[in-house]
Amino acid sequence: MNVDEVKGVAQRIRAEVAKAVVGQEHTIDLLLTALVAGGHILMEGPPGSAKTLIAQCFARTLDLQFGRVQFTPDLMPGDILGTNLFNFQTSTFQVRKGPIFCDLLLADEINRSPPKTQAALLEAMQERQVTLDGVGHRLSPRFMVVATQNPIEQQGTYPLPEAQLDRFLFKAQLKYPSEAEERAIVAAHGQRTGQPDPVALGVAVVADTAMVSALIDSVSKVRLVEPVIAYVVALVRATRESADIAVGASPRAAAMLAAAARGRAALDGRDYVIPDDVKALAPDALRHRILLSPAAEIEGRSADEALGALIARVEPPR
Repeated sequence: MNVDEVKGVAQRIRAEVAKAVVGQEHTIDLLLTALVAGGHILMEGPPGSAKTLIAQCFARTLDLQFGRVQFTPDLMPGDILGTNLFNFQTSTFQVRKGPIFCDLLLADEINRSPPKTQAALLEAMQERQVTLDGVGHRLSPRFMVVATQNPIEQQGTYPLPEAQLDRFLFKAQLKYPSEAEERAIVAAHGQRTGQPDPVALGVAVVADTAMVSALIDSVSKVRLVEPVIAYVVALVRATRESADIAVGASPRAAAMLAAAARGRAALDGRDYVIPDDVKALAPDALRHRILLSPAAEIEGRSADEALGALIARVEPPR
């Protein structure tokens, strides 16, 4: 699949998701980029900001096998991964696979479960494999985690550790819609109170599994020239040198940002990365990978403000 075909498929996916989701174009673009770059995404936003609906509609357009896990304080790793059960008829153990064995897993309110359960996703996100009783089980090559969390309510939650946050390619921050968008939401969904159904709303399948694999493979054809590589590295290294940032981004962050930039270029119909690809994705790829300095926190500065100043300061290649 060439980049022109990739761009066409991406436009059709956006159009189908837009049948059910009003606004949130940037988040949908991040989902597409994460998909073709082979990454995972963490969506953070207030309740009712369409986090779950976006994931459901996105999976529907791609005909992906969709799995959902509602994270709760009593959720155990086996509830996600599965377990070995003894079959008394055959006197053997049989694997009962958990909901993680799918193409797209929605980890809803991931910060509601304790670290032991959160850590069950680490191997799956990094290696696309699950180990049950010492035996490895491969996941789908298209396996992708879309996790959500609520930034408002902190009681009874367990913040994700930095090592797990680093596995997410993006952390998308969903905002409240504009007044015009909220009117459109009420007009479209105001006649029902339950969760909207993507199929009932007319969201159609755009790409099958073979086409999704071709979309992912197309990213390898996108060129990343040395000046853009240097720009990616300069941005990431600048996070380690900023007075506003106590802990900067890792080398893994630089590699993942470069991969995301290649994905964005392909979705835009280009076989080469430009500095604007890196600049556009840097906040979403880095905000969850830095820790602010005590002075910046006292002054009430946010991670996005620190990154914005840093991005403005690092000169892109001409």
